Amino acid sequence: MKIAIIGTGNVGGALATKWAKAGHEINLGVQDSSNFKGKELLKNPNTKVFSIEEAVRLSNVILVATPATAAVEVAKSLGNTTGKIIIDSMNIVMGRGPKGFKTTAEAILANTQTLDVVKCFNTTGFNNMVNPIYGNTALDMFVAGDSELGKRAAIQLAKDAGFGECYSIGGNDKFELIEQFAWYWINLAMFQGQGREIGFKLLKR
Repeated sequence: MKIAIIGTGNVGGALATKWAKAGHEINLGVQDSSNFKGKELLKNPNTKVFSIEEAVRLSNVILVATPATAAVEVAKSLGNTTGKIIIDSMNIVMGRGPKGFKTTAEAILANTQTLDVVKCFNTTGFNNMVNPIYGNTALDMFVAGDSELGKRAAIQLAKDAGFGECYSIGGNDKFELIEQFAWYWINLAMFQGQGREIGFKLLKR
């Protein structure tokens, strides 16, 4: 896939690295290509840097991994997203998010042309994106959204990042639920003292 990474911090950087090494083409979309967080990502294979709008133009999948408060501004900066898949990895935490929206994915849908918006890579810490393996077990990832095209892309990219499985939890009506699931991880890791080296695995019998 040709993937635009909007937000080159911890989450965007971890996924950009995993996907570049898996053979995907990575187009970093930044405001200032001469001075941006994550310059070291250019050492990865298949990775280049562009303006945000140009990175989007060159890609068929867009990962948005910026602070939730910037969701509307970032969505408007993407340019023409017709026919593109947008994967939203942001979370509203403790009320800090786009005004007038319950979730960041809803803010993206309201401010872009594409309907292929899904929420994924938001339910665990970036450390688990760097390394999702615990012993002999790979953590699982989860995705929500109406777009079957978007969910198929997210599921493939989760596996390419090293996750065991990526389960759909439903459509756009589950955007709020998947953000609450993210808060569950944050609460355990940060507020209940479990630390960041924890993750979720769906078990079956």
